[in-house]
Amino acid sequence: MTTRWLTPEEQRAWRAYIAASLLLEDAIDRQLQQDAGMPHLYYSILTTLSEAPERRLRMTDLAERLKITRSRLTYAVTRLEKDGMVRREACRWDKRGSIATLTDEGRTVLEHTAPGHVETVRASLFDHLTEEQVGQLEEICTGVARALQEDTTRPASDEVPWRRRSTPSCS
Repeated sequence: MTTRWLTPEEQRAWRAYIAASLLLEDAIDRQLQQDAGMPHLYYSILTTLSEAPERRLRMTDLAERLKITRSRLTYAVTRLEKDGMVRREACRWDKRGSIATLTDEGRTVLEHTAPGHVETVRASLFDHLTEEQVGQLEEICTGVARALQEDTTRPASDEVPWRRRSTPSCS
């Protein structure tokens, strides 16, 4: 197999993407740690649950929406549960599954933290883009995500994150 090296333009674009994504994630994490004492992943869990019907989702569905492994989600939800922001319940229709529910306390934390989070995202990303670039960014990211999720040429060991399981769990 011949290696398809990146062109100079692709290399510059790749490095720019890496720098921007790392700096953006750092800015978001710093704001969330300062305002709520939590990393971006925990905030994303609360946000995703707040948007779900009845503020609850099956753990496997939550992992899929967040694009993370079930074991990573289980660890994060356990911490949020300990802090009173999420409650886990047994799944009535599937004894192996469980449901994560956003508590009133979690909703309050989310409502308190959201304005600062949105301002950080706006100041760090969208304030630097034109309307046209915002549309292009959405189109590019959606296309890449779709391609990665639909890639059927991957071996089973290289599945999308939410299907990976490092150890057996009830998620």
